[in-house]
Amino acid sequence: MMKQTPVINIGIIEDNRYMRDGWEAFIGSEPDLNVIGSFGSCEEAFSSDIMSRVNLLVMDIGLPGMSGIEGVRYVKKHHPDVIMIMASIFDDDQHIFDALKAGAMGYLEKKVSPEGLIAAIRDARDGGSPITPNIASKVIRSFHQGANEEQLTEREHQILEKLATGVSYHAIGKEIYLSVDGVRYHIRNIYRKLQVNSRSEAIAKGISRKLINPGMLFY
Repeated sequence: MMKQTPVINIGIIEDNRYMRDGWEAFIGSEPDLNVIGSFGSCEEAFSSDIMSRVNLLVMDIGLPGMSGIEGVRYVKKHHPDVIMIMASIFDDDQHIFDALKAGAMGYLEKKVSPEGLIAAIRDARDGGSPITPNIASKVIRSFHQGANEEQLTEREHQILEKLATGVSYHAIGKEIYLSVDGVRYHIRNIYRKLQVNSRSEAIAKGISRKLINPGMLFY
């Protein structure tokens, strides 16, 4: 006798009603997939009774009210056994990594085919991390870039932060007890490691790599 695959209870959180209805129809037509609720926002889903029964959520990022990424954090904290797959129009590095770091097990583009979404759900159910090829390429490229970047020393990080406040080399040196030549030496190393050629480029790169808090910028 063949072992029967257990049915997985699925919730959908997507504010586009037509897409939500489409997902519900073709996912629910599969014998091993059971859509137990579909919602237009995280708030609706989390205040419903499905969260005690759902095994997997398919979730958008750009939602009204609580964002999908905030929703992932909420589910990870309050329902840690629930699997989450993001299906989003956003394919930039920031959204991808924020979602995965928050706890999503997969990240798909919204243009994924019905067959692709169903396969991703089953993959996640079986312990996989489904990611559409375009997203996977971005993850790999970002990983390689990060692996090749030299890390700033604590002193270099300190000087970069002070550069962002707009003070002179002399003022930086006076504050951290370095000669102007010493400050210049460290700044050359900062430029080399960040692969930039000017203070403004170093600040922009520092912000993008979250080395600088934008709130400290000199205006």
